[in-house]
Parts: sequence; C-alpha cells; structure tokens
Amino acid sequence: MKKIKFMMLAMMAIMVSVGFTACSDDDDPVSNMEQYQRTVDATVKAQKKSNKAILLVAFGSTWQQAYDAFDETVEAYKSAFSGYDVYLSFSSAICINRAAAGENVAPRNFYAPQFWLEAFGRVQYDEVIVQSLQVIPGEEFSRVVNAMKDFANNSNGDIDDEYLSKMTLKLGQPLMASADEDVENLAKAINTNFSAQAAKGVVAFMGHGNPDEYDTYKANVRYTQLEKALQKINKNYSVGTVDMSENYKTNVKDRMQDAGITSGTVYCAPLMSIAGDHAHNDMAGDDDEWEFNDENGEMEGTSWKVYFADQRGGGYTCNDETMLNKGLLEYANVRQLWMNHTRNAEAVDYYHSKNPE
Repeated sequence: MKKIKFMMLAMMAIMVSVGFTACSDDDDPVSNMEQYQRTVDATVKAQKKSNKAILLVAFGSTWQQAYDAFDETVEAYKSAFSGYDVYLSFSSAICINRAAAGENVAPRNFYAPQFWLEAFGRVQYDEVIVQSLQVIPGEEFSRVVNAMKDFANNSNGDIDDEYLSKMTLKLGQPLMASADEDVENLAKAINTNFSAQAAKGVVAFMGHGNPDEYDTYKANVRYTQLEKALQKINKNYSVGTVDMSENYKTNVKDRMQDAGITSGTVYCAPLMSIAGDHAHNDMAGDDDEWEFNDENGEMEGTSWKVYFADQRGGGYTCNDETMLNKGLLEYANVRQLWMNHTRNAEAVDYYHSKNPE
C-alpha cells in the first residue's frame, strides 16, 4: 500500500465532502455536511417501510462487478429478512467520492455509515442491525464500530437522547470474526466452490490484510488460520494478502515450494467481499514492475498473475484463464455466512460508552 498517496487522497475526499458551507432557502448558513446529511435523510424517509433496519457496511469499490455483487446482496437480505429495511454503506471516503463522480461506471451515491445511522436516528427506527461486510475484524471493522459508538452517543447532538437510550442497536460480525467456527465454516464453503480447481493445481487466495501498524484486533492471523484449515482439506490451497507483512505473494510462493509444489498450475482468487481494484489489478492485472519492491520483499508493482508465471515467481502456469475473479459475496454459500452473523447479531451497549459523562 502506498500510504502517503492513500492519505493524500483521503484528505482530498474529506475536503470535498465537508469543506464548504451553503445557504438554505431562509438564508441561514447550512454546512455542506448538513446538506449531505439531509440528502441521506430524504433517502431513508423515502425507503422506510418498517421500524427495523439493516445497514450493510462495505469498504467500497468503483467497479461494476462489485456494484452487481452489492446489489445482489441487498436483494438477498431483503428476501431473507422480512420486516427489515435494508441499506448499503461504503466506509471509504475515497470510494464514495469516486463512485459519485462516476469513475469506471455510472455515478452512484454510497454514503458513509455515520450518515445512514444519523438518518436512522432522525426517523427513529426501533432496531438497527449494522452488518460488517469485512472479511476480518481489522482496521475497517474498527471504523464500523466507531461509527456505531458515535451514533449511540449522539455525536451531532441532534437525536433525541431518550430514544437513543431505548432503541436496540446490534452488530453483525465480519466473515472471520472467530478463530474456530467462522474460519472452519469459511474453509468448508470455499472448498465447495473451488475443489475442482484444487484437484488440478494450487488455488492461491488473495486477501487484503492490514500493515502491522494497522493490525487492529490482531486480525491478520485469520489468514494464516484459514490457510491451515483449508490445507487440512487439500494441500493445494494457499492464502496470501496484499498488505500483511510476511504473507505477500512472495511468501505464498516460498511456502508452496517448501511444500514441494515447484511446478503446475496456479489459480488465483480474491479473498475479498467483492472483485474490485485489488482483484482486477493487483491480482489479475498485467503490472510487471519487478524493480519496485518494498522493504519486506513484496513485489508490489507486479500482479499475482504475472509473478507466478515468471521464473522469479516459480514459473507456474498462471494466466488469464486461471484467474477466478469473483468476490466472496458472489458465492451464495459464503454470502450466507455473513447472513448467519446478521441473524446472530447481538445488541451492543455503546450508549455513553465512548464519551462517558
């Protein structure tokens, strides 16, 4: 991850989102943030059909394939959770702004979770379930939790405090929240979907991961645990990441060769909720910049497809045909695991937990 560039883009996105003020019809100054909030309020008011809501929170994307997966997921939730209004949120300000600008696809509005939650409070849903669409309980999951805490503590100061003290707020955990049951369930679901490929070659999954300094809740270990669970089923499964130290594609190759797998076919698949920029570029792209390495030995400028096909990456058979480029939400049995977390969502007591009186 090119962190300096990422931080600059994030700052620009925040400036675009909240940096200006405007005037309302009665000439009272209205901040751009409040205007933005009123847009979300109007969306919720127009769509509200019940007194219970589910908010699905993903990092975000600007790829049509990802949008299709999100749309399919929302519809699946509507079918499975009758009596709930279902909404989708992006936690990434950069993805929100790029989606609104129509990067790659037609413009669409995906609002940050704090704006959705504020709108839910203004219309006073009796119950709100926030379902994380993250794979691990890492940095992005912590943003989901913090948005919920801000909502529960009325960070904007304009939601009825008595309502907040009585409404039910629930949290649905990420895909691999637990080290035992969740990891085992995902391994079984993955094998159902990929056993045919694993019978013919290595299936290398590309997760995201967090850099060490952002490894919130020490969640990176889930990737290692998943690889072990998968290899109990078939030794041809491997799990690497784009951002976890010592678990890059270079490390995946080293583990494969240590296990005696020095030739054959390598299939690559994203271990992410959707197939977006990382899947299309970092995994299945044509980037071939071997000289661009980081201090940990990762070939950051070289895609997984190019790396494994090259002699420096093992010289395996790895090409466009071996890129299994579907996100996890596109597999109904994996999507069901997230839905199980929603059904088992537990009420959280975040009221006054972040800023106690």
